[in-house]
Amino acid sequence: QVQLVESGGGLVQAGGSLRLSCAASESISRANTMGWYRQAPGNQREPIAVLSIGGRTTYADSVKGRFTISRDNAKNTVYLEMKSLKPEDTAIYYCKGNWPRDSIWYAYWGQGTQVTVSS
Repeated sequence: QVQLVESGGGLVQAGGSLRLSCAASESISRANTMGWYRQAPGNQREPIAVLSIGGRTTYADSVKGRFTISRDNAKNTVYLEMKSLKPEDTAIYYCKGNWPRDSIWYAYWGQGTQVTVSS
């Protein structure tokens, strides 16, 4: 069972920055994708930044140019650098990764970290 623990959320003013971290209990080099998702009140959970095993990154249009996903395999940690934050970025941010077990890929989620951006 892979465990993911997010940290780094908090309250920030509009225009500010935050860096989220996602620490994995398993080697992230074995994951085929690692990503960040968010869910605002009344909305569905949505992907905002996904990093594939080949190094390809995909961003939601709403965060392109402001958010950057990165990984540190030595620390088994994935990061989300968030700049120029807006009130509409307020949400719970979740980390997700896919790991294989017995040739089947499973998705694992963290518990989430709250990000609140004040205007």
